[in-house]
Order: sequence, then structure tokens, then C-alpha cells
Amino acid sequence: MKKTLAALGAAAVGALAAHDLRQKQHAITRNFPVLGHARFALERIGPELRQYIVAGNDEERPFSRDQRRWVYASSKLQNNYFGFGTDNDIEGHVGYPIIKQRTFADVAPSTSAHSGEETPLPCAKVVGLARGRAKAFRPQSVVNISGMSYGSLSSNAITALNRGAELAGCLQNTGEGALSPYHREGGDLVFQIGTSYFGCRDEDGVFDLDRLVALCAGAPVRMIEIKLSQGAKPGLGGMLPGVKVTDEIAEIRGIQAGVDCASPSRHAMFNDVDSLLDFVETVAQATGLPVGIKSAVGNMDFWDDLIAAMSPERMVDFVNIDGGEGGTGAAPLVFADSVAFPFRVGFSKVYKRFAEAGMTDDITFIGAGKLGLPDNALVAFALGCDMVNVGREAMLAIGCIQAQKCHTDECPTGVATQRPWLMHGLDPTLKSARAANYVKTLRRDLLKVSEAVGVAHPALITADDIDLIDGLLSSRPLRDVYGYGRHWGTVGPALAEEITAIMAEQTAAHGG
Repeated sequence: MKKTLAALGAAAVGALAAHDLRQKQHAITRNFPVLGHARFALERIGPELRQYIVAGNDEERPFSRDQRRWVYASSKLQNNYFGFGTDNDIEGHVGYPIIKQRTFADVAPSTSAHSGEETPLPCAKVVGLARGRAKAFRPQSVVNISGMSYGSLSSNAITALNRGAELAGCLQNTGEGALSPYHREGGDLVFQIGTSYFGCRDEDGVFDLDRLVALCAGAPVRMIEIKLSQGAKPGLGGMLPGVKVTDEIAEIRGIQAGVDCASPSRHAMFNDVDSLLDFVETVAQATGLPVGIKSAVGNMDFWDDLIAAMSPERMVDFVNIDGGEGGTGAAPLVFADSVAFPFRVGFSKVYKRFAEAGMTDDITFIGAGKLGLPDNALVAFALGCDMVNVGREAMLAIGCIQAQKCHTDECPTGVATQRPWLMHGLDPTLKSARAANYVKTLRRDLLKVSEAVGVAHPALITADDIDLIDGLLSSRPLRDVYGYGRHWGTVGPALAEEITAIMAEQTAAHGG
């Protein structure tokens, strides 16, 4: 028996060697038959090798091992503390954020080990109030789940995130791939309108307002977001590889199964700022919902024109700025690497223009782009964000291991695949709890750091409360680095007083 198996093995190796010598596609296996395949195997598992064997705690991108460990531990309610001091290269890092705590303040962190975990952290603004939308509302969480479509993510992943959103009391953005059955598990939604108008288009692919109204009336949609561009592929339409377009996804989107789904790069319903604002008002009046825009930041002419065209009678209710750092979507390398500004630069450029126009209290500002980590989120709030969206961090919370196979349909943890045998490993019930735990833990940390700074809410952190250091040589406040004026980056006095009172009630009610 052993001799037979050995003979079969030798024959297989011989056949492979003969094939390698004859083929002309790969020089390495033609020159090094059999052994050359090791190169392709190592290349295939390279990210995993670097994650677990080669790379240090802070070397990996886009999320370091320490960052992933914090998300994983938070989602499982494990010990997410770190010992023996930071291992970040503070001495040699340019632009490293330092949050400046206060010794004395009216607000101080609770000494209870678990305080803040169940304390709601609502938005400091009522979205849509300035424009008088019929369904204006105050989001009950400053941390919400970013736009990730069913198709890009599996049905089990979308289900887990939606149930997690309900448990955490936060919002889930549908992404541009329409509102699927898996978005109807109890969590409140932000419906995203992309350039293909999935979920609100007719049989010819044209935007259908009546369908949008019916959709919003039949689902827990609280806001509508018009996606102009996204950080993963700014200036380029969405792409869902054909291998991930199942029959169900094709039916939901109204497209052909098994064929690459490429969305246009621009909208057909408007072609300039004036027609965009008309579209916003049309959608808002028909649905009663707050309507805003999502965009990565490149050429600034659009933002100058938008602000100049807005008035109390015609305006967007919120602005969601997506950093060019990229996200879960499949994208050409040059778009992921080099198109659109990173979040801090792009957001500050946009916010300053609204601040100069005196409009910041009338608009709700949302940020995305690796803001699911406490330090990044706090910088975002100091720059003027009212809420942050988490995408890849939410994926990590439900099991993603940063295999970077989102675009291949080979996600090993079932998060970003449509293969049933890979999806079955992701249990929506267990993972929904982990998604909720992560969101609650991030909110708790934001609250605790805010209190250490001496304020009751992250929206009250200012651009003077955080410095960026140049190694051990010098430091500069965010205000100076990004050219902010006085009182920019936080809400006005009336809103500050209101959210401080709300937080006092919340903290008292939850034993803070």
C-alpha cells in the first residue's frame, strides 16, 4: 500500500514537472518545475504570513495588529487594555495626535470600571432641523455603521451588522446596493442613493421617486444619503465583480447575474450644484426625511459652488466626508492609493468653507475613513465632525481578519463573499452581539476621553484640545495645523448647552 501511494505521488510530481517544462505562461515554473509553485503559494498567503509571523504590532496596513487586537477584544468584551506603555514610535512620528487632558474641569471621568458602556452618546445636532424637515431627528449614536452593500458583503454579514445596529442603538447605512431583506432585522437605516439608483429605479434603470417613497415608507429609513463619490474609488463608479453577483443580488438590484456590475461615475438626475440641490429638495419633500450627500474630497470648486448656492430654502441636511484612504470596495490601485485627499486634509478643507460661511450649526457633519479607532475619531470630532461612520472596523468586529480578499469572493471568514460554504462560518446572532459590543466600547472610550478633556461630549472637543507632534521636537494645535479660526471645530453655544444637559441626564440615568 505504501509503495503504491509513493508511486502515485511520484507520478503526480512527474506529471506536474512535465507540464511545467512545456508550458510558457510562467517563466519561474518553466525554469524551476514543481519548486516554482512554492513562489505562487507564498505570494497567495503573503498577507497572512506578514500578519502572524513577520510584521511588528504597528507595521501592517491598513490596520495594525494592535488596532485589530483592540477591535477584536472590544467586540468580545475581553480585556482591551495594553500594558507596559505604548509601542508606537512617538519619537520619530510626524503628525502623531496628542489629546490634552485637563487637571480641573466641571466634567470628570467616572471612577467606575465599566461606566459609560451603556450610556447613550447622541448626536449634538438634530439632523434636518435647520431646513425644517418633517422627519428631522437626533441620532442616538455618534458612531454608526458605514455604507456597505449587500453584494460587497454577505447576507450573514449584513444581517449581523443590522441586528448589531439595533442592539447598539445606532444607524446602518445600506450602501448603494439597495435595501435587501437582510437590512430588515431591526436596525434603523440610512438609505444610500448611488449612481445606478438601485432600489429606487424603474425597469430601465431610471430613478423612480415613487419607488423611493414606497421603499422608505416600508422600512426603518431615517435619512437618505446621495453618494457622489467614496473613499475606496473616488471619481469612479461602484464595482461589484460578476463572481459576487448571485441570482438574489441580481434580482434586488435589477441587473444580470454573474456579470460585473459597474455603476456610472456620475449621476444622471443632476449635473451641477443647482440641479443637485433641486434633487435634494425633491427627495426631501417627497419623503419628509433629512437628505444629505457623501463625497470624497478632490477639486474644491464643487464645495465653493455648493455653499454659494445654498440658502435656508434649499440646502443639504448633512455632509458625509469619506477619506481617500479607501475602504471595502473593489478599486483600481491608483484610485485606492492616490485619488482624493485623506480624511483629515479633505474634511478640514470642506469644514473651513462652511465655517467661513457661518453655516456649521445648520449642517450635520459626518466623517469616515479609519475613524473607528478612538484616537482617529477624536481628531475627527475636534475638526468638526458630529458623527463618525465605521466600515472596515465593523467588519473586523464581526470576524474580518484583514485578508484583503474582499474583491475576489474568497473572504475566508464569510464577511465579504457570496460563497455559501464560506458564509456559513459567520453566525449572525453571535456576530451581531460583537458588532454592538464594539460600537458601545468605542462610544465609551470617546465619552471617557471627552470627560478627561473636561467636556461632556466629543462634539465639544475643540481644535485646541489636540496637538500634532513632530517627534520630540515640537507640537502644534490642530487649529494651527489646519488653519482653523476661533470656535471652529465645535458646535455653537446654544447647541453646546443643549447637548451638555442631555449628557447630564444620560449619565445620571445610567449610573455614571
